[in-house]
Amino acid sequence: MAVGEAACVSVHGANRLGSNSLTDLVVFGRAAGLRAGETITPGKTVPGPKASQTDAHLERFDRFRNASGPTPTAKLRLEMQKAMQEDCAVFRMGETLQSGVNRIAQVYNRLPEISVADRGLIWNTDLVETLEFDNLIANAAVTVNSAVNRQESRGAHAREDFSDRNDDVWMKHTLAWLDAKSGAVKIDYRPVHAYTMSNDISYIAPKARVY
Repeated sequence: MAVGEAACVSVHGANRLGSNSLTDLVVFGRAAGLRAGETITPGKTVPGPKASQTDAHLERFDRFRNASGPTPTAKLRLEMQKAMQEDCAVFRMGETLQSGVNRIAQVYNRLPEISVADRGLIWNTDLVETLEFDNLIANAAVTVNSAVNRQESRGAHAREDFSDRNDDVWMKHTLAWLDAKSGAVKIDYRPVHAYTMSNDISYIAPKARVY
């Protein structure tokens, strides 16, 4: 069961700001709890994971723990941070976003260069930071590619070269797939559902964000 922001139910869509995720937690937390009560048998043994589910994770763990390239994780992380802060900031332009795409791709392609000095299995902060960086660079790649692709402003995505929201073209969710080997990002979409799942409430149409 996933509850709250981890569930990605998009109650507030692109305008989810502040503590609006409490709605996700209260509404879908209750729904998940009720469903868990229906499907889980108290005292029943939880089945163990299959090898197909764990082998890839263990391979990734060992690959980074034994990484012996010439570049410390901190150096690549700093390059990623600078690229995102400078080219994919709060207010965005197509030219700088494309620069960010190129810079993040360059950092991603240097993943094989990573060096982890600590080979230990106890309190290995070097390894933890490297695993975190691997997650961050993947998210950076899909974020900046999705941002340069969406040629409008919506919610927290503010493009100075496309300052208006364009519902005719962009009223849809962006889906992104990252090729872990090449770092290439594939973009696709799924529609926004303009209806509710209950007759007790009407669909609330999007409005301009004017504050």
